[in-house]
Amino acid sequence: MSEFALDALQYYGAGAGTLAALIVALNLGVRKTGFGFVIFVTSSAALIAWGFLSEDAKGIGWQNIALLAINLVGVYRYLITDKPPPKPAETDAASSAA
Repeated sequence: MSEFALDALQYYGAGAGTLAALIVALNLGVRKTGFGFVIFVTSSAALIAWGFLSEDAKGIGWQNIALLAINLVGVYRYLITDKPPPKPAETDAASSAA
């Protein structure tokens, strides 16, 4: 694979991961957080490809396989399931009542 393509995968993965982390950290609502996880999925996919196509980046590839699984859980939880994730205040109140 060309050096340009490898660099594009690497920098896209890094940039998309940073953007997704910002979106999730801002907690802009269920739907927007879900799309943050979609961006995380694309970041993981790019870094998996980069990791295994580069000579010395297999660790990043394996790490992003695990992160891809976690990010798919986020996509399912925030965009696919009918039941929205609990809000932090609801979770704390439920724990206190138990």
